[in-house]
Amino acid sequence: MSISSSMNAGVAGLRANATRLATISDNIANSATYGYRRANTSFHSMVVGSGVAGQGEYAAGGVRTTSQRLVDQGGSLIGTQHATDIAISGRGFLPVTTDLGARLQDGTAPLLLTTTGSFRQDSQGYMRDSAGNTLLGWPANPDGTIPVFPRDSIAGLRPIQIAVNQQSFLATTNIRFGVNLPASATLPTASGEPYRMLVEYFNELGLSQTIDVEMTPSLTPPTASNRWQLQLTHAQSGDVLGSYEIVFDDAPGRGGTLLSVDRTSAEGGDYDPATGQMLIEADGQQIGFAIGRIGEGGGIVQRGATFSPAGVEQNGFGAGNLVGLMVDTNGNLDAVYDQGFRRTLFRIPIVDVPNPNGLTARNAQAFQVSRDSGPFFLWDAGDGPVGEFVGFALQESATDVAAELTGLIQTQRAYSSNAKVIQTVDEMFQETTNIKR
Repeated sequence: MSISSSMNAGVAGLRANATRLATISDNIANSATYGYRRANTSFHSMVVGSGVAGQGEYAAGGVRTTSQRLVDQGGSLIGTQHATDIAISGRGFLPVTTDLGARLQDGTAPLLLTTTGSFRQDSQGYMRDSAGNTLLGWPANPDGTIPVFPRDSIAGLRPIQIAVNQQSFLATTNIRFGVNLPASATLPTASGEPYRMLVEYFNELGLSQTIDVEMTPSLTPPTASNRWQLQLTHAQSGDVLGSYEIVFDDAPGRGGTLLSVDRTSAEGGDYDPATGQMLIEADGQQIGFAIGRIGEGGGIVQRGATFSPAGVEQNGFGAGNLVGLMVDTNGNLDAVYDQGFRRTLFRIPIVDVPNPNGLTARNAQAFQVSRDSGPFFLWDAGDGPVGEFVGFALQESATDVAAELTGLIQTQRAYSSNAKVIQTVDEMFQETTNIKR
């Protein structure tokens, strides 16, 4: 009976608008929740009968609803005062795990996804947000490089744990010796006095050591020899680390660059023209001593009349205390030490799925991969479809309060109208009953 279907349609309308009211209430309640993704209720008509046009009798089918969380629609970013407040400028999610998963260090921690987080170290050094989610990342090698890990699996991800009282150092493995030797020092009328300087490096215990570098010009009349004797000596022990004869080119266009390097002592390794360095050994520690390649001006050169030792660098650092953490745009979590150096401890990948709106929503703005979302993939920041990391920032809620209040007014009107339909049908049933009287 059409009048009965009208009442059913009114009841369906009440139920549908109550569902919409629930999503609006949830959105407004989370308007200040960082990383919140708004929920949306869609209405769909229902047809009773064949639906063919021109039927003599029509029965109301009512309405049904589907609710969906719009995970792909995020809020704006807001700046903060803490380096490990992390947001993503674009598509993608941060990998996190539960409190229980943080205790698993074998790559079996359950994967959860979140869009932003204010991460702090807890009493055990785990990086957790205010909801207790623990940040996941790939552990770096001692030299700060990141090994190769699988991208479609969480096997390489580990809960990020950092010892609060840790000290760190890095033994020197390479010294770049870029100095300018005066060409005038190889003239026959020059004094022949050697040039000396000390080069610092750090040993396997993080202690500072020095190499005494002595550069002696060769005087061969009647013209400039462009020839030098380079000797490396361990300043603390007095051991000779290597001795080399260096000849500089004076040809047009290549003047002042290396022409040849020959080892003149039993100590030290041969000069490698491919890498521009020789391997020396100091107390069992092997160090690459780079002076530049033949014909290039990136290392030691001979020009002019001034000695300039401004281009000496080494890649080690001494022991220092941890004073802070930083996250760069590539997702590298760096430890900052009181001596001013930084060391990469973890790299945080950005997780992406084909259908973000198909993710299963969990508590505390977290999501979980589902069949509808598709499989996940771990990207480096800025690669593929994903964005970059932003430190000192959080992502605001995606709720637009003005739009939600407008929807609230519409929902209230629609609910009242459906209630009026039910009241009208009830009155019509009453009139039908009165016919019998």
